[in-house]
Amino acid sequence: MAIGEQRRRGKEELSVEERNLLSVAYKNVIGARRASWRIISSIEQKEESRGNEEHVSTINEYRSKIEKELSDICDGNLS
Repeated sequence: MAIGEQRRRGKEELSVEERNLLSVAYKNVIGARRASWRIISSIEQKEESRGNEEHVSTINEYRSKIEKELSDICDGNLS
């Protein structure tokens, strides 16, 4: 059970240290996926310019998975 979830159930607020830890953890998780998304998007553009539709299709599927992960993480943190 996450720190935020534990506190919400008890209606207690997070301490400053807990908020900072949660913030750093969230930034690390999101930052890694954002970096992956940027790299994949760049590769996708290069492959599109080369006309390699087979690679573009595969890359597009992978980019969609990364976007779903980002969305799920954000939704999970806000709920």
